[in-house]
Amino acid sequence: MEQQYNEEPLWNTLDGDTLGSESPGLPTERRHSSSASTSTLSTADTNDSTGARGRRTRPSVTSLSSQLPTVREKNQQRALSLEKSSNSASLSPPSLGTSSLAKLSSEEIVVSSKKVLTSFSKVATRNAEKEEARRQQIDRFNVENNGQREVYNRLKKWADTKIGPAEYLLSWAVPSYQRAPPHIEELKSLARHYYPPRSELKCHVCDFGEGRAEHNVVDLGRLEEYWQMKPDWVDVRWIHAPLGLGLTHSSIEDIFLHDGPTGREFENAGRSGWPYLETEVLNFRHRDNFQEMRDVYLLLHDLKELEEDLNESTWKADHNASLHTDVDWRAGHIGIDANFWNLVDADMPWQLSEGLAMGAMGPRDGLRPIVRHVDKQTLSSHPFYANSQLVRNPFRSFHRSDGFLLTLSPMAGVNYLDKNFDRHLAEPIDAMFDNDDASAVGHVYQAFASQGTASWHRRTVEWFLVYLLTEVGVTPHNFRQGCNAPTFESAYSAVIQDLKRRRYDRWKPEVTVQLVRDYLSCIDELTTVRLILSRKVELFKIMQLDIKKFEAEDTRSRKTPENPEGETAPERLVWAMNTVKAQHDCFERLLIDLKQSMDALFQLRSIEQNELAIVSDSQNKAILVFTVVTVIFLPLSFFTSYYGMNLTGIVNTVKTEKYFWKEHLGIA
Repeated sequence: MEQQYNEEPLWNTLDGDTLGSESPGLPTERRHSSSASTSTLSTADTNDSTGARGRRTRPSVTSLSSQLPTVREKNQQRALSLEKSSNSASLSPPSLGTSSLAKLSSEEIVVSSKKVLTSFSKVATRNAEKEEARRQQIDRFNVENNGQREVYNRLKKWADTKIGPAEYLLSWAVPSYQRAPPHIEELKSLARHYYPPRSELKCHVCDFGEGRAEHNVVDLGRLEEYWQMKPDWVDVRWIHAPLGLGLTHSSIEDIFLHDGPTGREFENAGRSGWPYLETEVLNFRHRDNFQEMRDVYLLLHDLKELEEDLNESTWKADHNASLHTDVDWRAGHIGIDANFWNLVDADMPWQLSEGLAMGAMGPRDGLRPIVRHVDKQTLSSHPFYANSQLVRNPFRSFHRSDGFLLTLSPMAGVNYLDKNFDRHLAEPIDAMFDNDDASAVGHVYQAFASQGTASWHRRTVEWFLVYLLTEVGVTPHNFRQGCNAPTFESAYSAVIQDLKRRRYDRWKPEVTVQLVRDYLSCIDELTTVRLILSRKVELFKIMQLDIKKFEAEDTRSRKTPENPEGETAPERLVWAMNTVKAQHDCFERLLIDLKQSMDALFQLRSIEQNELAIVSDSQNKAILVFTVVTVIFLPLSFFTSYYGMNLTGIVNTVKTEKYFWKEHLGIA
């Protein structure tokens, strides 16, 4: 394995003209702009391409999914490279010119996750100028985020002062302690920052053709026109909208399917009467951001002062033909109000203990958060995952036979684990799609951004759908960057080992109760993750039946693959199924081990309680003996003391003995 790392990188042997480069454009503005304009990125253009809003371009990439060299070929390339370098060294003195350095860091090769498992040929270096432009974009996002977070902190302090009994008493005793809430306009801006109005929600439109790809960022308010038709050069148009289960989600999918011909049906993998694919995606969000989203929702959604303006902003930038009308109709059909908060609550990530698993039937199945509490996951006790929250999101796909694919998911967290995990968590949600080192959805576009559909086995929407679902479905994992970070399976294993070690601590009432709670919390987390993984394994297994049926239909129709050497859909499914099954088996073993450990904990505590009971019984017997002795000898002591008293000095008194005892007993 070390020999592979010491070899000269593959991209050193490629001609510089093969991997064209682009000049960085201006960074895009935040997605919460009221403008409904779009920004475009095309890898077919050699000049700098910036959209109407100046969205920056991405580094060009080359997918090696179907053309990774063998070990022999790489050794031959390395030998030729060494020979060329030795010849050039003999002709001219060594130089540290900038041209060679520019070649080494000017491009990035993005490889399928499946290929990374067998060859760590992904180059993590990027064009320095483009990375600087992206950092500047993130800095601008962070400036806005910091401003909104300051408003959030003031809102939270005001709410805690209003709600907490200790703070309430303090504010009553010290009037200067009373905190004022943020201004109403600040609260409106805060709500739209964390929950953008539906018509301003940023969606991604990715076009793939032979040797070419384009990426457009469009507002949801103009999305309908993008699934009506596509350019002639486009084989597949992929539209991704960050929507969770809810009214808007239901309307978008229904209008999309109604506006085009039905695609091939996944009769086995889909649900009865609904032959489309869905899965659940595990990803990581920053815990602070996760808490902020809940607080903003629960603290603001009942304020009457915000309702009118927020409801008006919901469809202010909508230019779709039928979306607004369809959402209102569905709201009336299921008996809820289509206001701002009932539409945006689908953006809320699900905790492991919340929401439904795959198979939600309607918009009412989405999460309705009730409390501000965020579960303290046992996974966060691992140092690598200290700032993260493992969440789950539905990922649903709908395809048509005219080459259109629609995916809907509010997933905006980190899918790929590497040494920069904390940095990825801190990035704004708006910039996550551009970070293909963290986002699986962003990586899928970057994997084909240079060659388009040229490397696809079949240039069909079904092949791309299989690739997308398998890439997203196997996450989270750490092998995209060469396993330079602990997997969440190994992190859970370390957490369980720590719980097992704590079993042998001496019994203490509060400590033992907290230990049992940690055990139960970890069991709940592992059970949920195992359930999600088991359903993914079943999905990938059943999808193979549908893909085999599609392959048989293509064979009968004499439709040959455009790239026979490319990666086939069955190969992707087998790889994904085996990868997820390995994760599932690992969590199965961890869950069994944890339950056995908890049984051992209860047995150990039971033995301790028995020992304490034995000691207590011995003490009770000693007290019983002492009590018996006391009962026997206390009266004797009394009588001996009574009859042993010398009463000679009071014999001749005028007072009687009855008076004597009356007085002394009264004093006693």
